[in-house]
Amino acid sequence: MKNLILLFVILGMFQSQGNCTSKDEGFEKYPHVILSNKEVKMKVYLPDPENGIYRATRYDWSGTIGSVQYKEHEYFGFWKEIYNPEVGMVGPADTYKKAGLGYDEAKPDEKFIRIGVGFIEKENEPAYDYHNTYKLVDPGKWDIDQGDDWISFTHSINSDFGYGYIYKKTIRLKKDGFEIEHSLQNTGEKTIETDQYSHNFFMIDNEKCGPSIQIRYPYPISTEDDLKGLMEVKGNTLYFTKEWEKGTAFMSLKGYGAKAKDNKFTIVNTQSEAGLTYSVDKPLIKLEFWTNGKTICPENTIQLLVKPGKEQVWTSSYTLFDK
Repeated sequence: MKNLILLFVILGMFQSQGNCTSKDEGFEKYPHVILSNKEVKMKVYLPDPENGIYRATRYDWSGTIGSVQYKEHEYFGFWKEIYNPEVGMVGPADTYKKAGLGYDEAKPDEKFIRIGVGFIEKENEPAYDYHNTYKLVDPGKWDIDQGDDWISFTHSINSDFGYGYIYKKTIRLKKDGFEIEHSLQNTGEKTIETDQYSHNFFMIDNEKCGPSIQIRYPYPISTEDDLKGLMEVKGNTLYFTKEWEKGTAFMSLKGYGAKAKDNKFTIVNTQSEAGLTYSVDKPLIKLEFWTNGKTICPENTIQLLVKPGKEQVWTSSYTLFDK
C-alpha cells in the first residue's frame, strides 16, 4: 500500500488546476486516501509539492483531514467559498507561530526550516509573518504508510546549518473518533525549541455558528479581548450570542493550569447534541480561540524542546459523540 500511495503522488493522478469552489467536486483531484472502521470514515489528503491540497508554508503538510463522518454527522469541511492550495487549509492544520529552525540566524535569501513543510527562503523583512507564503526551496523527503484504519507520514530533513529531524505523524481511527500521534526526533546538532498547536477548523454538520454551539473547558475561563458582541464567556463556556452573519472573533483565554489534564475542550451543538471532545497529553502554554462563524478553531498551544539525539512524542485525541 505504501508504494501505491507514493506512486499516486509521483504520477500526479489527481491533477490540480488553480482554484475550486467549496460547492464543486474538485477536491477529489487532490491526492487522498480513505480510512474507515465500523463507525468512522475519514478522508485524508497527502503531502505533494506539485498536486497537494496544501502547498504553502504556514501549516504542516501531513494529516490534512477533509472529512470525518460519525453517526451521520460531519466534523470537518471546506470553510472558504473559493479554495486555493497556495493559501487555504482544512483541519486539523498543525502549525507553529515561531518562525522555524534557523530563521534568526539566516540572512535574506538564505534558508530556514518549517517543520512538516521543508526548507524555506527567508525574505528581507523585520520579522517572520506567518500569514505570508514564503518561497519553498526544498520540501524534504516524505514517506507514507497506510492500513485500513490508520496512516502515517514521516518527514525527514537534514541541513548544513545544524538542524535535522525525523518527524512522524500517525492517525489512527478508534470506535468513536481518532487519535493523532506525533513524534519529533532531533537528528541535528542544535536543540529544537518551538511552540506547536492545531487550528482544528471544525465544521460540525456544516452549520454556521450560533447560540446552539458551545465550547466548554474543564475550568472557568476569562478573556480581556473584545468579542464584538458576537460571543461571550460564562463560567467554563464560550457562547455565540446570535446567528453569525459576518466578521471574525479572536481571544486569548485565561484559566488553565500547568497540568496536561487542562489541555482539553468539548464542542457541542445543543440542538443536534452532536459534538466532540479534544485533548492533548502535554501541558498548555497558551490558550486561544478564533472563528469566522463558519469554522470553530480552539487553538491549544504546547511547548516542544528536543535536544540533539532525543525524541519528543505527543498525542492528540478526538472523541466524537451523538447524544
